[in-house]
Amino acid sequence: MIKWQGIAFRLHPLFVLVMIASIATGRFMDLATLFVIVLWHELGHLIAALRFGWTVREVKLLPFGGVVEVEEAGTLPAREELWVALAGPMQNAILSGACWLLGQAGVVDSGWSETFIRANLLIGAFNLLPVLPLDGGRMLQAWISLFAPYHRTLLWSARISLLFSASIVCASVYPFLTGGLVQLNLLAVGVFLCASNWTYMRNVPFVFLRFLVHRNQRSERRVERGALSRPIVIAEDRPLIHIIRLLMKEQYHLVYVMNRGKIARVVPEKTIIEGFLGRLTSGNADFRLFM
Repeated sequence: MIKWQGIAFRLHPLFVLVMIASIATGRFMDLATLFVIVLWHELGHLIAALRFGWTVREVKLLPFGGVVEVEEAGTLPAREELWVALAGPMQNAILSGACWLLGQAGVVDSGWSETFIRANLLIGAFNLLPVLPLDGGRMLQAWISLFAPYHRTLLWSARISLLFSASIVCASVYPFLTGGLVQLNLLAVGVFLCASNWTYMRNVPFVFLRFLVHRNQRSERRVERGALSRPIVIAEDRPLIHIIRLLMKEQYHLVYVMNRGKIARVVPEKTIIEGFLGRLTSGNADFRLFM
């Protein structure tokens, strides 16, 4: 682990396995090239995140990209999340363009240049797949959050990620079924993504709870600036969990509680969230209902 400006840089165990395999097979230069591409990719995310004022805790490097972990996860504007996610593949495109120019100028070997560009574009394109924690998965999640309640956003992004992860596993073993060889690298990545997203789906309640805990602070800033509210209309006899599940990440809500077709009262979302968290703390709310 390396620390810089309070940010930890770590190699994921999967990257360590790739390193060991590369050294054992005498492909150290391929490993060094991969490391440079992945590090450059993640630096794109890191720079974009810092420009938006995010508090970055850790940068974890994977063989096909990485993960930038921030303090404000779940409370950041979707627009910023989209730009930060896109910053990684954009760095791959920039690196590919620079390498192409160097190859055309004869500064680097044209054969090496082609291989380097191909690897860059492959990593950039792979990261655009709609799978968490890849950039495409984060972009998909941010996009869904613009139109759907955040609880539903978390569930659907996890389900879509699992579906595509399973598709990667199937693609890796398909050549074997047709008389070829299993694509071991692709299989390892697919299995890792399946396991990662299965764990993420099981942790959706905790991710959503963190969203609720930090929701009030962001909502207060919106109210101070002046914000249009999106009404939630619900019957008086419905439990708090049904209201909580309807909260949208990019909207401020006023809850209209209805009784026999008439408005019984109007409640700001802060009161609803505090009431629910209070019940959760006292054990009067079932945390499993988040699923």
